[in-house]
Amino acid sequence: MLGLAQNAVSKVTSAVTNSAHHIEGELSLFTMSDNKILELIYATHVHEDDSFDVDSLFLVTENIIKRSTQIVDSIVQGTQVHVDTIDEKPPKASFSSPLCTLKSIGCEMSCKPPGEEISHKSTLAILNKVSNYSWESKAVLALAAFALEYGEFWLLANIHQSDLLAKSVAILKRVPVLLKPADLQKRRQAVVELNVLIKTTLQVIECIFELEKLSTYDPKDVPALAIAMDHIPVDVYWSIITIVACATKITLLTSDEEKHYDLSQFAQKIHYILNKLKIQLLICKKQIEEAETYRKLRKLFQTPAEVMEVFKALIFTKDTVQPIIDGSTNKTVNIDVLRRKYVLLFISTLDISDDDIAILKPVYEGTKKEDKYKIVWIPIVEQWTDELRKKFELLRAKMPWYTVQYFAPVAGIRFIKEEWHFKGKPAVVVMNPQGKVENTNALHLIRVHGMKAFPFYKGIEDKITNDREWITPIVNDIHPSIQTWIKEEKYIFFYGGKDNDWIQQFTKKATIIANDPFIKDQKINIELFCVGKSPKGGEDLGILGRFWNGIESLFFTNVNKQTDTVTKEVQKLLSYKNESGWAVLSKGSTVVVSGHGFTILKVLDDFDTWKNFIKEKGFELAFKAHHEKVIQTVKHCSRLDIPTVAGKVPETMKCPECPRTMETYVSYKCCHTDGPINAHH
Repeated sequence: MLGLAQNAVSKVTSAVTNSAHHIEGELSLFTMSDNKILELIYATHVHEDDSFDVDSLFLVTENIIKRSTQIVDSIVQGTQVHVDTIDEKPPKASFSSPLCTLKSIGCEMSCKPPGEEISHKSTLAILNKVSNYSWESKAVLALAAFALEYGEFWLLANIHQSDLLAKSVAILKRVPVLLKPADLQKRRQAVVELNVLIKTTLQVIECIFELEKLSTYDPKDVPALAIAMDHIPVDVYWSIITIVACATKITLLTSDEEKHYDLSQFAQKIHYILNKLKIQLLICKKQIEEAETYRKLRKLFQTPAEVMEVFKALIFTKDTVQPIIDGSTNKTVNIDVLRRKYVLLFISTLDISDDDIAILKPVYEGTKKEDKYKIVWIPIVEQWTDELRKKFELLRAKMPWYTVQYFAPVAGIRFIKEEWHFKGKPAVVVMNPQGKVENTNALHLIRVHGMKAFPFYKGIEDKITNDREWITPIVNDIHPSIQTWIKEEKYIFFYGGKDNDWIQQFTKKATIIANDPFIKDQKINIELFCVGKSPKGGEDLGILGRFWNGIESLFFTNVNKQTDTVTKEVQKLLSYKNESGWAVLSKGSTVVVSGHGFTILKVLDDFDTWKNFIKEKGFELAFKAHHEKVIQTVKHCSRLDIPTVAGKVPETMKCPECPRTMETYVSYKCCHTDGPINAHH
């Protein structure tokens, strides 16, 4: 409904008052669109200038309706109700009832014949009389005008037998007509249903009132409020027309004639509105709570004092602090175990693989000897279900570290998403004993360097990264032979791609060069490793996924150093991920060149052209020099796909192959090939 109110406003100027006084054609009231209702009721709305105490009027009205409906239950249903148990809230001492306005509204409700069109006309007449009030005030005034009559009727019904004045007034109000045993028996069900409808309408207006009170909050903090507020005029219309229909029903119930007026459609509509408003209020209150937690956490992280207190504020709401689970013993422990420790927060959804968990196991093993470091898994789940709880238990059982077992969304979910850029992919936030964040996502560091990057503070990669050896941590664990080749300083082609024909061509041509007599004479050893292909010829999606995850992590650990050589090489390789082919040539652990499949294949084709330079320059320099010549003659777009779930993405990116800034696009893609899907996914 967002924007519905604004659209309707533009139509008001052309709306003629007369057209607002009937339902067009024979269109049923209950099939009339919200847009049509808005068009009609906005024609009655002048401006909002409440000059009376609407809060006090609502309190008095609420007291009247609650006591009246209890008297109805007592008289009509015979239930024993102690009306004194109602928590009555007094209005302000200075409150003065807008009596003339209430009586004027009451005139539009009194003694009307039944019918949708008449109720609709009466409602528009009431709205015209309260045109300069806010929407919630219009609803309260209409309910107060009704309460004036309804309250008086049941007050007289309750005391007319013991008070002579009440008895005479009751006769004029037709109270005895309804209370005759035969008539009461006949109309009991109708009175009970009417009573329920009045209570429900009161609840709807209570919700509208409550939503209005929340309108002081910043719309950015409570986006659901704008949607709810846009629809309030329509909800007010339905509240008032239901009140008008209830007044008509009372007129019929107190007459000697047998006239039927079915209110079931009004009841159905008003129950629907009540349920919708209750849900909207819950969502708004949740968003307000999140916004307040977010502000509190931002303040807390600006001046942190102790890591356990920060952790508590991040995970739990005020009254929900719970123990955490120690994965090594499967027992719950108090969160005090985190006090004055370095804490690594492992944050993820339940869609994580065994590989994601395995990355942290060496860190756990490396730090558990010292009691200074603790790992805690924080599962991010918006809405828990039994199925998700089972999945949580399966994952938790694989983790030897601590786990938050809290089956509600964590209190700081907005903070985690906005400040730490969590978008679904696992992250590791490093906090020191004072609760200061040392790294908003160390997982990229851990994935590439493992315990070499300990204690995983931001910037530590500068101390441990050798510019030319960036490929080693990515490929080291992929295959046992690779470590041997690296130690022996062999030339290694790591290659792959989306096009099997390209892979076959590359394998064939590179193998011919590796076995060339000239190469053998020069004692040059060349090994080939096709990433993602198993020795039997099939695809190894696990290796492929780990390789590209590693390259992506390496990219993110270096992303802020866009002029750095390593960054450019990694960025270049990442831009080839979805191309037909790519290759990286290294000598042992040192990267010589990375290139697009087309250009690398051209270098292999031209082997006879550049092989004569191998003697004077060496294999890698000759290869690299010819590759640079080739890329001058071949131009292809450099495309870089960075998953939006990967955390903070740079706003601008320099091209890895020329000095220009790359154009920015958003693309959505699923290649179904980045890794195996675990059985529990």
